[in-house]
Amino acid sequence: MEKAQNEKVAVIMAGGMGTRFWPLSTAQRPKQFLKLFDDRSLLQKSFDRIADLFAPERILVLTNRAFVDLTREQLPEIPVENIIGEPLKRDTAAAVCLGALLCREIFGNPVMITLTADHMIEPQEVFHKTLLSAVNMAQQSSALYTLGIQPTHPSTGYGYLELGQKVADDGEIEHFKLIRFKEKPDPETARQYVASGRFLWNSGMFVWNTDNILDEMTRYLPHHVKAISEAVQAFDTSRWMEALEGAFASLERISIDYGVMEKAMEVRCVWCRFSWKDVGGWQALSDYLPQAEGGNYFRGHLEQLDSKGNLVFCEDPEETVMLVGVQDLIAVRSGGNTLITHKDRAEEVKKLVEKMQEKS
Repeated sequence: MEKAQNEKVAVIMAGGMGTRFWPLSTAQRPKQFLKLFDDRSLLQKSFDRIADLFAPERILVLTNRAFVDLTREQLPEIPVENIIGEPLKRDTAAAVCLGALLCREIFGNPVMITLTADHMIEPQEVFHKTLLSAVNMAQQSSALYTLGIQPTHPSTGYGYLELGQKVADDGEIEHFKLIRFKEKPDPETARQYVASGRFLWNSGMFVWNTDNILDEMTRYLPHHVKAISEAVQAFDTSRWMEALEGAFASLERISIDYGVMEKAMEVRCVWCRFSWKDVGGWQALSDYLPQAEGGNYFRGHLEQLDSKGNLVFCEDPEETVMLVGVQDLIAVRSGGNTLITHKDRAEEVKKLVEKMQEKS
């Protein structure tokens, strides 16, 4: 295949285990493959969202090796060789490095758009304009771009981006230099960030020239680049899976935020004006479920007495849940399993699931 310089390629990262969505999301079928809202899974919605911008052969999907067949089943439009199975969980720095090296191997030095498989974004037209604006500016500079989201509340579940000087106006789309990345804060710090007006949420979506991100990874995570580069030499050969497994086994687990973005000198942000929801845990579903009396959101049959602010989700929509005198709970029924948690502790579901997995 002839390598096309500086054209854009999308890399969808779909390797997560979705542990905060237990019991609906499991190790055998994590959340990105679930149809939570309609007849399209979160992964399929991610593809649908960019299908007008990219030919299928210019979309790569990185997932867990165990989910390659399921990904191919859900995304038959994408060439089978573009669906890559990561052999081990090594966090987002490894996934980004692998995606970038494959982009360079297959396409040359394209603008690489890194997306995730668990977002809900509307309207699509505004998302497209914002993404293309970032692509345009990334082509003209060495900057690493991230997409920042206007906070709607002082969330402790997202990382934050501190905005610096505005560097460009592209119509209604504003570009800023970033001062720093801040990881998930405590509640009081989150309130301060939002009140200051200087911080956006970190969406986890990135835009950069392939060579630029690889240069930064070589500077800050040299072993990632060396190990995966050696494996990519075996791409599309019988040694590919074995070589990739050996490379991943040698890597530390580290996110792209910690490993590169917090240290890189030329990092910019596009202020996104579209509606964005990271479907990371059960509370994210409240915007998409019917609302009953008392501010209770539900799927299934709900009966309630003196209860308010709860979220109830039944995988079987014919099941009935009764609430009596409770407030701000999440109740989920799926596959014979039940989750009950206070909303304030919903993020801790992940810890308990990981503890269960260690015992099994």
